[in-house]
Amino acid sequence: MCSVIIKYFFVFVFFFTCEVKAKDAIVTHHYANNDGVKIHYVKAGETGPLVVMLHGFPDFWYSWNEQIIALQNTHRVVAMDMRGYNRSDKPKGINHYSISKLVSDVEAVIQDIGEKKAVVIGHDWGGMVAWNFAMLRPDMTDRLIVLNLPHPKGLSRELANNPDQQRNSQYARDFQRPDSHKYLNAEKLTNWVKDKNKRKKYLKAINNSDFEAMLNYYKRNYPRPPYEDNASEPIRITMPVLIIHGLDDKALLHGALNRTWEWIDSDLTLVTVPDAGHFVHHDKPNFVNGTLKMWLMRER
Repeated sequence: MCSVIIKYFFVFVFFFTCEVKAKDAIVTHHYANNDGVKIHYVKAGETGPLVVMLHGFPDFWYSWNEQIIALQNTHRVVAMDMRGYNRSDKPKGINHYSISKLVSDVEAVIQDIGEKKAVVIGHDWGGMVAWNFAMLRPDMTDRLIVLNLPHPKGLSRELANNPDQQRNSQYARDFQRPDSHKYLNAEKLTNWVKDKNKRKKYLKAINNSDFEAMLNYYKRNYPRPPYEDNASEPIRITMPVLIIHGLDDKALLHGALNRTWEWIDSDLTLVTVPDAGHFVHHDKPNFVNGTLKMWLMRER
C-alpha cells in the first residue's frame, strides 16, 4: 500500500487600506493549574472547535482582542496569559521558563477546558511555544497558526548566516544579560501600543507582570552566540500550518521563512503582509482576521 503526502505552498501578498477598530471582547476569566503554577486564560464563544491563542513579548491575553471577536461565533476561543505575565503565576528561576514548561502550560489549559486537542495560534514567543507544542504534542494540535515567528530551524539558520538578523537580534542579547530586567519599565514596554485606551490596559497588565520572568524566556530559550546552524533535522510538523508574517518586522526578518515547507509533512499556507510589522495582528487586524476565518473554514 502506498501513501502520498501532498504539500501545498501558497504565498499571498495583500494591500489593505481600511482597518475598523473593534470594541472589547466579552470574555470570562479562568485559571488552569499546571503543577502548582496557575495559568490565567479568558474564554469566549459557545460552539465550534477550540482555538487557543498564545501571546508574545511584551504582551498579554488582550493582544488577541480583535481575533477573539472575529472567531467567537464559529469557535470556542481561549487566550492565555503566558506564565510571568499579568494574572498568571510568576515562578522564580530561569528553568521555570523552559520550552517544555511553556508547552505544558498549553496542555494544562486545553485539559482544564475538558478537550483533547485544539487549534493553536501563537505570536512572537507564543509562536515559538506553538511550534514546539505542535512538535512535542501533535496529538493535541489540530492545526497550527503562527504570526511573525519563523520555524525555530529557520531562525537558527538566519542567526548563524545572516548578518542582518544577527545585528537585529542585539535586543535579545541585551535581554540575556544578568539584571537586564532592572532596566525595563512598563512605559517603555508599551510604547508600541498607539491606541490610548488600549495602552491603559497594557500599562496595567505589564505593571502586573514580572520583568525578570519575561526576560527568562530569552535567557532560557533564545540562541546565544556563537550562533550555529544545527544540521540535525527538527521534529516533523504533521498538521496543517498557516504562517502570517508582517514584512516590516525588524526583529525577525522574513528570510527565515525560506524552506519552512521542508520541515512540514502537511499543507503549508504562507501569507506575507506588506506595510505590517512585528505585531501584524495589530497593524492589519481586519486582514489577519479574514485570513484566519477563511483558512479555518477550509476542509482538511
